Amino acid sequence: KIKKTKIRVIGIGGGGGNIVSEIASKVKKASFVVANTDLQALKTTTKKAIRFQFGQNFTQGLGTGMNIELGQMAAKNEKERIKKLLADQDLVILVACLGGGTGTGAAPIFAKIARNLGKITYGIFTLPFKFEGEKKMEIALNSLKKLKPRLNALTIIPNERIFQIIDKTTPLKEALSFLNKNLAQSLGGLIETIYQPGLINIDFADLKTILQGQGRITYLNTVEVEKKRSSIEELIKEVLNCPLYPYGIQGAKGVLFNIIGEKNLELSEVSQISKSIFKLINKEAKIIFGISQSKKSQDTIKTTILATGCRTRIFTEQAKKGLRKKTSKKASQPRLIKQKQKTEVLKIKPKKMKIKVSEANETKKEITSSSLEEVKLAPISLLPPVEGKIR
Repeated sequence: KIKKTKIRVIGIGGGGGNIVSEIASKVKKASFVVANTDLQALKTTTKKAIRFQFGQNFTQGLGTGMNIELGQMAAKNEKERIKKLLADQDLVILVACLGGGTGTGAAPIFAKIARNLGKITYGIFTLPFKFEGEKKMEIALNSLKKLKPRLNALTIIPNERIFQIIDKTTPLKEALSFLNKNLAQSLGGLIETIYQPGLINIDFADLKTILQGQGRITYLNTVEVEKKRSSIEELIKEVLNCPLYPYGIQGAKGVLFNIIGEKNLELSEVSQISKSIFKLINKEAKIIFGISQSKKSQDTIKTTILATGCRTRIFTEQAKKGLRKKTSKKASQPRLIKQKQKTEVLKIKPKKMKIKVSEANETKKEITSSSLEEVKLAPISLLPPVEGKIR
């Protein structure tokens, strides 16, 4: 018997729960969990997902009120229950909106438990809007630092990128729903790739190969277009340039992609898509691709791509900001050091110089002309009292 792959998608916190609620109604074959300390927020989530309340002893059924430490403690206190939630799963996908209390504090704990259980763990995280303030963004990026070594792969989507797709006058709820739909489509494409048999088949073993590693920045996107004269060029452009991402597949070290089309899918179309991907990734990258034919894909062509080990400036930009802050605080330090060094130089005592004195007369000491230069060079304070004439 072929072992059935079990995939569990867990939304942590209010934002993560909202995303998973929308995905659960559109994606099949995976199981979904909404985890939160806030009981009232849990009641508003979809019934298609398991509702997992945690941390009652710490929050009394309320949220964490932007308190990250409270979110961490709430999750740590429920380690055994979280283990049971993850125990028989093959792939764990964690979803959270970072910058708040519950998702930001608890997500690293969920990731660590999954990692310790030996699960393949993939995280999808959103970053706050700019109007939410720098402090919230700083909290989100610090959480990402903790999450990175505890995950095999992670996808980062700044909420601010939504303005590149929709108008700024769009209602917030509608804008976030658009983002959720995009994630649902991408995750749905990935899960479909694993479960659906293909002409060139991709299964969980292939996905596991691409996701192996630690903290790899990942690009996931699924695009479906109608077949027409310019469809392949349009498909390639859309699948490789998702406006929601602050990075692309450039330099990726692992790539899995699947093409789904009708029975008359042409070899030239497959070749064109493949070559466009190969141009951008690392020359030594692991590449796994599949081809599926479906009756549902009549007059359409669909491509899903998962690329790991992508280049991003998110962490380097944060490091630069931190360096600037440290430099500004210690701006006066070099001057203090110089002054200290100067003082030490002034304190150096000159060596005592021996002066040749005639010992002929014990009461009268004379200095010869040959020792005159030595007298001139000697410090005044070191000269002995001299009586007599200089010849």
